[in-house]
Amino acid sequence: MINPQTGEGTNKKVSAMNYYSYRLMIRQNAENHILKCRQLFHQYIVDMYAKIETERLLYIRLNQTELRSEQYIHLRDANVNDGNVNPNELGRMAILPSTFTGSPRHMHEYAQDAMTYVRAYGRPDLFVTFTCNPTWNEIKELLLVGQSSSDRHDITARVFKQKLKCLMDFIIKHHVFGETRCWMYSIEWQKRGLPHAHILVWLINKITPDQIDQIISSEIPDKHIDPNLFDVVTKNMIHGPCGAFNNNSSCMSDGKCTKRYPRKLISDTITGNDGYPL
Repeated sequence: MINPQTGEGTNKKVSAMNYYSYRLMIRQNAENHILKCRQLFHQYIVDMYAKIETERLLYIRLNQTELRSEQYIHLRDANVNDGNVNPNELGRMAILPSTFTGSPRHMHEYAQDAMTYVRAYGRPDLFVTFTCNPTWNEIKELLLVGQSSSDRHDITARVFKQKLKCLMDFIIKHHVFGETRCWMYSIEWQKRGLPHAHILVWLINKITPDQIDQIISSEIPDKHIDPNLFDVVTKNMIHGPCGAFNNNSSCMSDGKCTKRYPRKLISDTITGNDGYPL
């Protein structure tokens, strides 16, 4: 490896993860042709991630002793003694630890944590969905000439992660909804390539139905008092048009809106037995 500042060679080594993160980084006054290749750039990212994960899996397979996989003797016995499992088809057994992101043990631990929260503190008080907006200025400012947000998933992911962190600080540290007891979130990716997060928040002081209306409102802001908020709400927060006005809308099925619009207007929020407000 060469020191980029001195140009001298060093004996230091970096992981594949660090190397490809370095290759994808945006630098001032430096050309990075990989970032200009669109679909080829996407394929490069996927292939290099597969390479990184393969190396990690290889390390785990070759270091089972150091990882103390012999402690999973009961799991091994269960597989060997299972009448539905052919030992000749098992091959060489390797145990994936819970520290490997995405492994069954890793996901199972997160599921157990979520169930523990509900068992200890009841249902969550807030269910917040945070969706990436490809028209965010932070994304558009970093795009190269002729590019769209769909060409640069690296920028989209970085900006979304930073904004999600700011949102969580807004909720957890600044107590915009009150003091929080615990929280969790899960990030998912839509088919069109945009990330969104589902956030669960438990508050120390439980929210009552009459307090929901103080936090959430479906009213359209006054265009003259707050024109910026009016534009945001009308562009992003209104469903449709669908039904008789647009039968070709993506939400339509058998002539009806799958989201059950239009709905009757109610003056106050009502909490159902399942915890969902109506």
